[in-house]
Amino acid sequence: MADTHLPGALWTQRADLAALVAALDPAGAGLVRYVGGAVRDTLLGIAVKDIDMATPLEPPAVIEQLAAAGIRSVPTGLAHGTVTALLAGGPVEITTLRRDVSTDGRHATVAFSQSWQEDAARRDFTINALYADPRDLAVHDYFGGLADLDARRLRFIGDAEQRIREDYLRILRYFRFQARFGSLPADPVAEAACSALAPGLKGLSRERIASELLLLLALPDPAPTVARMADLGVLAVILPEADPATLPPLIAAEAAHGIAPAPLRRLAALLPADPPLAEQIAARLRLSIAQRKHLALVAARTIPEEAARPLAYRVGREAALDRLLIGGASMAPLQGWDIPQFPLKGGMIVARGVSAGPEVARLLRAVEARWVAEGFPDEARVMVLLDAELAGRSDPV
Repeated sequence: MADTHLPGALWTQRADLAALVAALDPAGAGLVRYVGGAVRDTLLGIAVKDIDMATPLEPPAVIEQLAAAGIRSVPTGLAHGTVTALLAGGPVEITTLRRDVSTDGRHATVAFSQSWQEDAARRDFTINALYADPRDLAVHDYFGGLADLDARRLRFIGDAEQRIREDYLRILRYFRFQARFGSLPADPVAEAACSALAPGLKGLSRERIASELLLLLALPDPAPTVARMADLGVLAVILPEADPATLPPLIAAEAAHGIAPAPLRRLAALLPADPPLAEQIAARLRLSIAQRKHLALVAARTIPEEAARPLAYRVGREAALDRLLIGGASMAPLQGWDIPQFPLKGGMIVARGVSAGPEVARLLRAVEARWVAEGFPDEARVMVLLDAELAGRSDPV
């Protein structure tokens, strides 16, 4: 199990991590290991973002030993055995080895364990159940995760249906990890379990579903995976309005223009061109107010090329770009163009003899509308537009 070693990635050489290991395992008895994504991604040569550690030490002992070594910690999840060490290089989550006592499809009740294999057995996928000793970087693999990693194969640990029944979110995690790390053909056992148990997703919080969906859509090319989710009946449970066929053209357009993936843009592309419906879906997914507004704006789809700059001025460059991309329109109107600032101020109108108040605001709006319609001319032209508005007023100054 320990014939493979992590390559000497920079993060493994951090002095603060060495101090953390020394605090938790001063005698070198093997009481702490790196686990999960940091191990998996290092083996794949991918940059590591978060570092997690596992230990048979229970949370009170972890907190006490960190404090004795002068390392600050936060009890971020004591019920599940997690303590976060606050290090100079970034926080590290340290979780006590666990085994599941009971699960209900959303939450698990756990008991602490002294067995690394018991802890590995409760994880979702074999490639996420890899541990590495921080002293010699030897990798410990209990369920064939190394072979699966080499084959780009995503498998549940143990019985796929049982793992899903423990937490139905694992269905969405399966497709996200398949899109990120897997290759086709996918594991038929895993796909069959996801398809059969997809209705269980209805019992999850909408926030958890939205989070996983947006993480999937943020990946470089989730289109084949989204299409497969539709084929297996999974997408219809979480997003029945979605049309997977709209995603490949958008991803191609992003690549052609060198524009980074944006999950909300891709979500908007999946939905019908119906802003009120998009807003309803955003509310259903419990998206933030800002996300709801953006989704509704972008869902409107195509705009005439001449309307791109006025739209960008009104709703922002990002929303306008998203609509152009989704609609397959030219990016030319917004390339190299900075949104201008309206040069007319209320004080300039007052200086023309207009009393401060609602009439100033009305004139500002009227001149601004003409300024936008004329393609954002310079200040001299704005003053001509103001003169025209003043000349056409019927009310006394």
